[in-house]
Amino acid sequence: THTRSSRERHGPRGRTQEIQRLIGRSLRAGVNLSKMGPRTCILDCDVLQADGGTRTAAITGSYVALVLALTPLIERGQIPSDVILGNIVAISAGIIDGAACVDLCYTEDVAADVDMNIVMNNKSELIEVQGTGEESTFSRTQLNELLDLADTACATLIDCQQQAIQHGLSTR
Repeated sequence: THTRSSRERHGPRGRTQEIQRLIGRSLRAGVNLSKMGPRTCILDCDVLQADGGTRTAAITGSYVALVLALTPLIERGQIPSDVILGNIVAISAGIIDGAACVDLCYTEDVAADVDMNIVMNNKSELIEVQGTGEESTFSRTQLNELLDLADTACATLIDCQQQAIQHGLSTR
C-alpha cells in the first residue's frame, strides 16, 4: 500500500498470520534450535518504509535483528557460536510484460503477470518459494530465470546484512 497500516488491536488477521508464519519458517532455517536452549526469540517487525516487498524486507531485516539479539548470549558463553547457521534473505520477483524482474516496487508488483517471494540462505539454498501466475501461467525456463535473478540479488542482500550487523555490533 502507499500508506502504513495500523497495527491490529484484536489479534492478527489472516494476511498478518500468514506473513508471521513465513517469517518464522524462514528465520528458523538460519538457527540451530537445539542449541538455543530454553529460549524463545520474539522479533517484532515493522516495515516503516517500503515500496512493495514488505514481507521480504521483514525477513531480511529480522535476520539482522536475530543475530544482534543472539550475539550477547554467544559472547557470554550462554549459547554456542554455531547456533547461527547462516544468513537468511528474501527478495520479491516477478514477470512483468514478459521480463523477469526482482525487488518489485508496488506498481510493478500489482502489474506483474507472475508474482513470487524467494527466501534463501547464504549457501544459495532455497528455504521457501512462493509463486503464482497472477495473470498468466509461467514456464520452467521463466521460473529458473527468476531464481537466478533472486540468487544474485540475495548475494547483494547478504552483503548489506553483514554491514548492518557489523554496524549494530560496533555501536552497542
